[in-house]
Amino acid sequence: MASANQTFVIIPRTAPAKARADDRVRGFGEIQADFTLAAGAGQSSRCAQCGVPFCQTGCPLENNIPDWLKLAAEGRLEEAWRQAEATSTLPEICGRICPQDRLCEGACTLERSGWETVTIGSVERWLGDMAFDKGWVTPLRPLVERGRSVGVVGAGPAGMAAADRLRSAGYAVTIYDRHDRAGGLLTYGIPGFKLEKPVVQRRLDRLADGGVTFRLGVEVGGDLPFAQVRAAHDAVLVATGVYQARRLTAPGCGSDGVVAALDYLIASNRKGFGDAVPAFDGGALNAAGKRVVVVGGGDTAMDCVRTAVRQGAASVTCLYRRDRDNMPGSAREVAHAEEEGVVFEWLAAPRAVLGEADRVTGVRAQRMALAAPSAEGRWSVEPVPGGEFDLPADLVIEALGFEPEDLPALFDEPDLALTDWRTLRTAGRTKATTLEGVFAAGDIVRGASLVVWAVKDGQDAAAEIDAWLTAREQAAA
Repeated sequence: MASANQTFVIIPRTAPAKARADDRVRGFGEIQADFTLAAGAGQSSRCAQCGVPFCQTGCPLENNIPDWLKLAAEGRLEEAWRQAEATSTLPEICGRICPQDRLCEGACTLERSGWETVTIGSVERWLGDMAFDKGWVTPLRPLVERGRSVGVVGAGPAGMAAADRLRSAGYAVTIYDRHDRAGGLLTYGIPGFKLEKPVVQRRLDRLADGGVTFRLGVEVGGDLPFAQVRAAHDAVLVATGVYQARRLTAPGCGSDGVVAALDYLIASNRKGFGDAVPAFDGGALNAAGKRVVVVGGGDTAMDCVRTAVRQGAASVTCLYRRDRDNMPGSAREVAHAEEEGVVFEWLAAPRAVLGEADRVTGVRAQRMALAAPSAEGRWSVEPVPGGEFDLPADLVIEALGFEPEDLPALFDEPDLALTDWRTLRTAGRTKATTLEGVFAAGDIVRGASLVVWAVKDGQDAAAEIDAWLTAREQAAA
């Protein structure tokens, strides 16, 4: 008898149950539930088991998506989970926050043929949560201790992924991070309605229980010289991410009431942990009762507008200089934001921040028009004559992206080479920097990007570090 995946698709695409917009904006809990057993198997059965699985090539991790969808459809759920975790150290996290519409689901053959994509991300999340609930997520227990140590600078997704693979291979691993909690942007940058913090913490707990050492609240290059980190380990991975915010350059952008997106999101997440946050309590990083304008069109901008709604903003507007089709953020997140009452001003760019030095009153914006596509396919824009207009605002949030810090200066390592974009230079397609025994992965190499790319880079870096240390051992033997 043919499997469910070898018949005509008759089950319609159905996403997991989602809370009503007027209910979900009252808190920061995740807005979607997991599948029921029947729904998860049914949605998995929609996979057509293509001879050439475009979903897999659309995934940066090249996850074995058709394999675990087939196993899930057949009710072989633990086997499906084993397939999912074989290629990803954070599958249940990627299932929640990856822009699947631009990656695996966007490449799905059903989607391209008009039958609607398989709900790949939701199934991945469902399997991951089930694995933790049923105890399928096993502790990190290396078969042999290698007697070598690796230092990882940065406790975000790239550092977590690398630590998982390295510790599994038997290396002693120490992760250094400037924050008081590990997780990087997973902990402090992404709001709980997309990624509840216990989901991150259980992964961190697994690392700690497996023997990974965390040194938190320590800034490498500040509190702790980078030279000491290198001296303490046989190899070092730099996975700091990029945190330096791009800022507005329009007149008035230095006024009180103009804040960086990450400062705003960190304050909100810290309040969620129950921390004392004076800038939030004093109103500087709190949208309650305010008219909010967020400038930017990526996923960070969507995190900001949806956070502002939950904080009780009087109004929330997203200002983006291109149109909806050219927005870099997830289409799913834009739809969620619209459901929650966010107003989008497409093809509009900021020209000035209005008000006084101690108080913002609005944003003067300029209508834009699409001009011509670039070599990368993104359209350039040009001002529309006479297209200026004003938006009232008490809080302006800059969500314009992030730049790397000056790591050679911070680490006091002038021989640590940079690219023209100030990211760390690595040799060819490797993760090796210009310092012997120092590797780099994630956004600090590729620039601000997706969590799934950071996971891939961290896993690849771990494999490369393992090969490098093994080769040194063999040469010394």
